[in-house]
Amino acid sequence: MPTITKAYKEVVPALRFIGKRYTDADRLHGMFGHKWGEWFQEGYFTLLENLVENLPDFNKQSIGLMREDENGEFEYWIGLFMPEGTPVPDNFAHVDFPAGELGVAWIYGLEGEVYMQEGEAAKKLEAEGISLKNSKWCFERYNCPRFTEPDSDGKIILDVCFVL
Repeated sequence: MPTITKAYKEVVPALRFIGKRYTDADRLHGMFGHKWGEWFQEGYFTLLENLVENLPDFNKQSIGLMREDENGEFEYWIGLFMPEGTPVPDNFAHVDFPAGELGVAWIYGLEGEVYMQEGEAAKKLEAEGISLKNSKWCFERYNCPRFTEPDSDGKIILDVCFVL
């Protein structure tokens, strides 16, 4: 069973998210894992990282960005947060975010347990006094090494973040 080990606010500069947008129609067995496989196989993350010279480590963290759009359709984006104004390559889309704050919760557990914990993360952040009432976007941030290097119990940390 996953646990939330940390909940806090994080200040971020204006960012441009660059990636690809998916919907429920793109799911395979209810998940988007095959799309992540495509990203790694096709080198999309490397392509984006190479858009900016000396890209800060913050921008090299893979992101699964989510929201319900104005028509009530679920959107799932895979990509990277890039510096404001970064040019968008062909066949990619973008979302611009102003400078602001994130509500961040660290989900600690085995890899198969840490996903789809947005509801629990939201409860924990609200309990810590971090209001999510104006949040329209949330995302999973795959932070290295917290996510990529399991501890001695085989557990990792997935960051679940809400744009405040």
